[in-house]
Amino acid sequence: MKRPPALPLACILSLLLSACTWLQNNRAFLQENHGAVATLAGAAWTASQLSYLKPEFLAGGLIAYGIYDPLAPTWAIRVTELDAHHRRIELDMKRLATGGDGEARRVFVRVANDLVAKGGFAGFDELRYEEGIESTRPFAHRFAGGEIRLVKSRHFPAL
Repeated sequence: MKRPPALPLACILSLLLSACTWLQNNRAFLQENHGAVATLAGAAWTASQLSYLKPEFLAGGLIAYGIYDPLAPTWAIRVTELDAHHRRIELDMKRLATGGDGEARRVFVRVANDLVAKGGFAGFDELRYEEGIESTRPFAHRFAGGEIRLVKSRHFPAL
C-alpha cells in the first residue's frame, strides 16, 4: 500500500486544527447564527454539485450582489441641527429591500432617543412626522421624517 504524500497530509491536518480552534473561539457566534451558517454551507455544497461555481455564474452573482447589496443598511438616516434644541430627522429606505416597510416609525424614535442620550437631554417632543412612498423610476422607495425638540427635565430644570 502506498503512503500518502506528507505535504498534503500536513496541510489537511493544519487546516483541521485551525478550523477546530476557530470553532472553539467562535462558539457564541455559531450558537447565535447556526441557521445562517448551515444555510451558507448547504448553498456552497449545492452550488459545487450543480456546477454553479463557474466564472459566468459567479460574475452574475457578483453583479446581483452589487445591485441589491444585502449588507447595506435598510434606511439612510440624515440628522440636521436646526438650532440648539431642534433637529430634523430624514429617513430614506433603499430602493431594493426585502421587508422593513413598517419600521420607519421605530427607526425615527430610535434615532431621536440616541440624540437625547448623546446630548444629555431628558427626552424629546415630536413636532412633526410624516412618511410615504416616492414614485421614482425604476423603483419607488419609502421615506419618513420629522422634527423633534430636545427637552431638559421638566421636573428638575437644572438637569
